[in-house]
Amino acid sequence: MEARCDAVNRRAVYFFCADKSKDPVAHNVFRSVVNLFSPSVTDLSVDNFPVLHHQNSSGEFYFVNTANVLSHDYVRYLPYLNSLFNDFDFAGIVNWHEGKNSPDPIFCVHTTGDVISGIFGAAHPLYTRNLLIALEHERINYGLYNFKTLSEATHWSGVLHGTSPTLITKYTVPIVDVEIGSAVESWGDSTAANAIASAIVRVFEWDDPNAKSVLCVGGVHFEPSFCHAVLNSSEESSIMVSHILANQWVVAGGYDQDLGLVKLESCFNSILHKVDAIVFHDNLKGSYKEKLRSYALQNGIPVFKHQYLRDPSKLPMR
Repeated sequence: MEARCDAVNRRAVYFFCADKSKDPVAHNVFRSVVNLFSPSVTDLSVDNFPVLHHQNSSGEFYFVNTANVLSHDYVRYLPYLNSLFNDFDFAGIVNWHEGKNSPDPIFCVHTTGDVISGIFGAAHPLYTRNLLIALEHERINYGLYNFKTLSEATHWSGVLHGTSPTLITKYTVPIVDVEIGSAVESWGDSTAANAIASAIVRVFEWDDPNAKSVLCVGGVHFEPSFCHAVLNSSEESSIMVSHILANQWVVAGGYDQDLGLVKLESCFNSILHKVDAIVFHDNLKGSYKEKLRSYALQNGIPVFKHQYLRDPSKLPMR
């Protein structure tokens, strides 16, 4: 593994819905945070809950209880985000995953964006990668061999609760969802809660200036090849994945049309630092692949099929 990050005032904030009738996971993970780290109470508060603080060798971490799931009441929480946490390096919403035919048991991470409208929140490839790696480490450390660590396609649950996706860009700190899925037994697993609590304070732990950032397009909602590339790449050929545009939403968003290029540009620009390549799932239809090739050519970056991710050392990237 590459060199560890130095603590240079890097700060992350994590949000936990305290109401277990609204979120079956967050309160368990918050309890694990308190038990594992004994965080100190700050002068800050949200929803009359004190904000807690913990520091380790890689950075500072703030833990925020909320009365509702943050993305489900974004209009109310956005002022808190921008008044208290607008200059942070990373943010996360700890919650649960569920859905018909969803894999279980899992840990998963996804970036924030509404693919259909082409509105994307800021994404930090290195910290997203670090979080996935930390989750995988802690999954093994806690002996959760039945769990899998997965990356989930980019989305934002705010739209399901009547909020306009235009608000996504009003908070400029990279924010992800960190979830336990996808059944009741998994949500209540106290060891899984400990694993997530242990992982989220490792998001700054590693630096890798040579890691390559790829934008992933196509595939299913939990496309295994994308996460596999992150978890199985070597120090010499590290891969970072942030935004993942699932096939169903790429099609619904018309990414094979000229407006699709505008949406792709929005996604591209939301990924901090740089994008080294575009990876498309080979099952993506030809018209979408052609738009991706055209965009990659305009930006002077390679584009290739997802099969190349099986061996990151052979990726056609400079």
